[in-house]
Amino acid sequence: MSNEPAQVTITHHVAGQGGRYVAVVEGETEEGYLEWEPGTARDGKEVRIAAHTIVPRAIGGRGVAAALVERLVEDAGRQDFLIRPDCSYVAAKFSENPDWAALKA
Repeated sequence: MSNEPAQVTITHHVAGQGGRYVAVVEGETEEGYLEWEPGTARDGKEVRIAAHTIVPRAIGGRGVAAALVERLVEDAGRQDFLIRPDCSYVAAKFSENPDWAALKA
């Protein structure tokens, strides 16, 4: 097994009023995902509720969940929406990254 980080590609898919960030690890068939739902707007900004993050065991331990959260946070910064971290993993990442506080609903 290599010590090099896994090549992870993340795409965003809108589904109804919510969406899903999907992570594909190069050379693997399993996919991880972070699902979000629409929340009640706050201070004139859209709120996206990070509902849950799922990474199958087959691709675990490679930073896939962290990459999914980072992509959500990057999109929030670019698209000017807030994140309500209902998912315990997303909430933990917000606790570890106090510089994300302005993006938290």
